[in-house]
Amino acid sequence: MINQINKVILAPMEGVADELMRNLLCSINCYDLCITEFVRVVDRLVPTHIFHKISPELIRGGFTLNNTPTRVQLLGQEPHWMAENAIKAIELGSHGVDLNFGCPAKAVNKSKGGAVLLKTPETIYQIVNSVKQALPQEQILSAKIRLGFDDASLLDEIVSAITSANANQLTIHARTKRDGYNPPAYWHHIGEISEKYNIELFANGEIWSLSDAKQCIREAKTANIMLGRGALAMPNLANVVKEKEDKMPWGSVSQLFQHYAQLELQGDKSFYFSSRLKQWLRYLKLQYPQAEALFNAIKLMKNKDDILKQIAKI
Repeated sequence: MINQINKVILAPMEGVADELMRNLLCSINCYDLCITEFVRVVDRLVPTHIFHKISPELIRGGFTLNNTPTRVQLLGQEPHWMAENAIKAIELGSHGVDLNFGCPAKAVNKSKGGAVLLKTPETIYQIVNSVKQALPQEQILSAKIRLGFDDASLLDEIVSAITSANANQLTIHARTKRDGYNPPAYWHHIGEISEKYNIELFANGEIWSLSDAKQCIREAKTANIMLGRGALAMPNLANVVKEKEDKMPWGSVSQLFQHYAQLELQGDKSFYFSSRLKQWLRYLKLQYPQAEALFNAIKLMKNKDDILKQIAKI
């Protein structure tokens, strides 16, 4: 039985885990890797400035400010162009390439990307195979999937497609697209895959605490996990699940939040300042009642100075 966490990856949370948040969370945790928000691939090479916008880490050799390696995630459905853009990601400095077969967003699925591809394992095979053949042999190719679109009936076929195409790593979010983010996560399905396929496997979904992480690795039968929303709710969750430290006290969280507010104000998305702060508070209040009080105090505020004054009181 697996009892000890091995690797912990920070999940590619679209619209949430941007470079600023990745840097912040990596500065206080021992993450083994970060995966970026996705680069959308259609029918051409994505311009370099788009890669740099989504992953400014590429300018620093593909590392966060505290030297955590980052990997660019690609989302698309055309094998040739996915391969061409994978080569470009590596040339720009990405530490391997990740392929998105799990995004549940309607707009993405409508344009035949993300989780909708779970309906057609053959397409997944063609994409993974094209990318793998294009990449230098030493580069890691990973994929992220859900259990399926409506149910888990094609899971075995999906994983077979990915392993047959020689991907190096696979992360499984233990819910279907239909499940969305509703609890529970069905980790036992990952366990069945772990017993059957020889691929480095990462379990994802509903990991909010050390006890969740331990239960997950027991059921998923892998020592590797990916943290998503739980990492936002408890900022030092990666170190907690690695049993390096206890849950961060509110006093430290409040200082971290104030620091984040200042960074957001200086960043290129400062136009979204209030919505970004409120977004993170929605996660923090799942673990800290004080965050809910702060959220309620600023939820109707728009003025940046008023918000900063309120934050300074915590």
